[in-house]
Amino acid sequence: MKREAPPAEGLVLVVRRVVEAEPDRLFDAWTRPEELRAWWGPRSVRCTGAEVDLRAGGRYRIDHELPGGARLTIEGQFSVVERPRRLAYSWRVVPGGGGTELVTVRFEPKGVRRTEVIVTHERIGSADLRSSHEEGWAGCLDGLARHAAAPP
Repeated sequence: MKREAPPAEGLVLVVRRVVEAEPDRLFDAWTRPEELRAWWGPRSVRCTGAEVDLRAGGRYRIDHELPGGARLTIEGQFSVVERPRRLAYSWRVVPGGGGTELVTVRFEPKGVRRTEVIVTHERIGSADLRSSHEEGWAGCLDGLARHAAAPP
């Protein structure tokens, strides 16, 4: 009898972007609700709310309004909070019905006032979803770079 291979743990996506800002500044922009609301999401998506309990075991929630008025929420729980270098958290889209994914964000210094932001998104359920996440993360990192460049 032939046995089937066990199901894969899902697809992985890694997105990188060098941003003109120090790790502390980018970590704060990623974890402070008032800053998240200012830059999160691709340009066509509006962040309508953000809540962050920044500690291992703490939860977060980011609300979105999509083009056409549809709404969705990304929520999860932090497993790693290492200021200003690394965050790891679960990722679940509501409504969405998909499984729980995992996101790790690293902020790596690259000289004076430059940081490489590395987003690793794991446990993605399909190639189409991976492609959608890739587009979303590219838009988010563009927004983060614009936000970091703006005067405080």
